[in-house]
Amino acid sequence: MATTRKLTVLGSGFAALTACKTLRKLNPQAEITLISPAAELIYLPSIIWIPAGLRQGADLRVNLNRFLAKQRITHLPARVQNVSQGGRLVTTDQGEFTNDGLIIASGGRFIKKLSGIEHAITPCEGIAAAEKIRDRLAQMSGGTIAIGFGTNPQETSAMRGGPMFEFLFGIDTLLRRQGRRDQFKLIFFNASAEPGKRLGDQVPQKIGAMMAKKGIESHLGHKIIGFEAQTVKTEGGEFHADFILFMPGMTGPAWLPDSDLPSSAGGMIQANAFAQVVGWPATYVAGDAGSFPGPDWQAKQAHAADLQAKTAAQNLTKELNGRTNLTAFKHELICIIDTLSHGILVKRTEQGTTLLPPCRLLHWAKRAFEGVYLRQYR
Repeated sequence: MATTRKLTVLGSGFAALTACKTLRKLNPQAEITLISPAAELIYLPSIIWIPAGLRQGADLRVNLNRFLAKQRITHLPARVQNVSQGGRLVTTDQGEFTNDGLIIASGGRFIKKLSGIEHAITPCEGIAAAEKIRDRLAQMSGGTIAIGFGTNPQETSAMRGGPMFEFLFGIDTLLRRQGRRDQFKLIFFNASAEPGKRLGDQVPQKIGAMMAKKGIESHLGHKIIGFEAQTVKTEGGEFHADFILFMPGMTGPAWLPDSDLPSSAGGMIQANAFAQVVGWPATYVAGDAGSFPGPDWQAKQAHAADLQAKTAAQNLTKELNGRTNLTAFKHELICIIDTLSHGILVKRTEQGTTLLPPCRLLHWAKRAFEGVYLRQYR
């Protein structure tokens, strides 16, 4: 008598949920378990609208129980502590769990090593961080706001620059709507002399022109050393800031250094072009936790995570069925950089970059996409 195939997915973000859907479609009789701290999805792309009141935290916190029941997926509320035995054993704070196939989509974490980083808010840490930004802006009558992002020097794709441009332009628009933009100085800072180049060669110039038009100052091309309560310190000098928003580079899960999983120089799980963990059969990784081969412009974003997760689930199913014709995942970067009133569409593939100038319709398109995307999980 054949045994029921046991498949496990770690995480409950974009990559994890796409993996779950794809696995269920391809493995209708399998026993699928999702392991994550809570059965909820936080829709991070829309936290950029919390400071302006376009979204509340409750709007972006999606309970997954209905989705999981419909997909016949068991949720295990637990925190992963290790993955061992070639991927077949997952150790959590709630015990150990075996599987026949595993997809790791538990996300990464921000590198908080810079001196004084506690003086800066990291927006993409979640809803609470965006609410702190909202409340702090409401309390300020004027001053200097510094906004920047960093990277993982050993993993150049491990950055989230797009959201920081959105917070920058969104705060500018919000202050103008409130009639108090002239009471504030906005400064964008980055270690790169051409921030945004990952999106396309012409993007830094376009973004720089937008900043200049809006009266946003910049401090570029100098390594960031650290922060003080009201100071941003770089190798090119330091400057005053009453309020600092900073997105550090990313690295892998906290438990990864204690596991036998292969890791990259930047501390992420090493994968091949098929999203398979290198040297680990029936074990795959998707999203922020993984280090993937590919073009130097690949980025950590929801769209890329979805593409990797779908491919991981397809290839895991093929492998378990004894097939060897694994498929490489597609490299594609798509985002709308939102300014609170307009959107800038950027699409980059290995064939080139498409860049559409600021357009009100694209702002509404981004809002509409949120509703369409979340409908499948509500």
